Amino acid sequence: MSMYVPQEFAGLTRGGRQVLLKFKQAEFETRLAATRRRMRERGLDALIVFSQESHYWLTSYDTAGYVFFQAGLVLSDDGSDTVLLTRTPDLRQANVASLYDDVRVWLNAEDANPANDLRAIMAEKGLSGKKVGVEYATYGLTGANARMVDTALDGFCVTEDASDIIRTGRLVKSAAELEHVRMAGKLADAAVRAAIDATKPGIPDTVLSGAALTSMLSGGGDIPSGGPLVNSGPRALYGRGIGGPRLIEEQDQILVELAGSHCRYHVVVEHMLVTGKPDPRQFDMLKVAKEALDGIKDAARAGVALGALDDIHRRVLDNAGFAKARYAACGYALGCTFKPTWMDVPPMIYSGNPLIMTPGMVFFVHIMIPDAETGLVAGVGQTFAITDGAPEVFSDLPVELYCC
Repeated sequence: MSMYVPQEFAGLTRGGRQVLLKFKQAEFETRLAATRRRMRERGLDALIVFSQESHYWLTSYDTAGYVFFQAGLVLSDDGSDTVLLTRTPDLRQANVASLYDDVRVWLNAEDANPANDLRAIMAEKGLSGKKVGVEYATYGLTGANARMVDTALDGFCVTEDASDIIRTGRLVKSAAELEHVRMAGKLADAAVRAAIDATKPGIPDTVLSGAALTSMLSGGGDIPSGGPLVNSGPRALYGRGIGGPRLIEEQDQILVELAGSHCRYHVVVEHMLVTGKPDPRQFDMLKVAKEALDGIKDAARAGVALGALDDIHRRVLDNAGFAKARYAACGYALGCTFKPTWMDVPPMIYSGNPLIMTPGMVFFVHIMIPDAETGLVAGVGQTFAITDGAPEVFSDLPVELYCC
């Protein structure tokens, strides 16, 4: 098995603290400069970072601590310090594995209010009466914590939703990021092959998930931020994974949708497996799904509106008689993501989405045809990057019905 263990790079904070980073320091410096430029264009004096993806992309800070109150503070002035407010369990890795210049800690207590601690830091930085952006649209800021932040900052400064400031930068991948995406694609393909090899009647479908995860971890990947989704039998029509194993039968269908993750960058693939004698109708359904996927890849070009891809999805499936079965969207952006999902949204790929595709954007497109009338499903999906020409597809596995 090929190994794709990511490299770490030495770096220095503004104060001279030595750190280990997921990318070369120059990459992070470019990201921070672009972020501050967008902030100034919006008229923001500072940005409060709550998204774990933003922490990671901006400073290399990798943690699960975003389930608690955790905030980064970025001022728009070039040359100013970045500040992280976190909890004690995250202090060490923030200090040795992130470019946050100043790491502060709030302490758990019955009367703890970390939003007030954040306001005190902001006052120290001269942000009273200033315009401050807040990352509201993220799993890293619960509704309760958002209310706490709003209360603490009420009358102190002017706030607005700025969830798009860093997300805009993350949407277009750099050359260094695309290298991790390519590795994630290799890990995803190997995981699907492992799941196929493990498939046989009489075993729990969770064995396939175990084989896929073992393959990814053995190959130098991360635990992906979602899945694997391995749904068998009637469950194969589900649009989400479900807990509890099911025994694979002599005549069965298995939908496998999983992500390979390399340095937190994800590539998703989706394939159909069957045991026993394949139903001819399922071959026909898969042919329709593949036609839609191929048509979308042919149309995925720089300068085209993202919604045009879903128009193809709708047209092909509707013309084949699957208008009631198809989904209202056919994919979404991918990038560096953390639990609970590998979906890096927005954007979603739905009809009418005006986003113009540009080189470096990475999307997962999947065509699902869950036919409740027959009980059969066809599902295929691939991840690709927009380029100056045809998209770069991050999977070498054939799109076909895999008979196990």
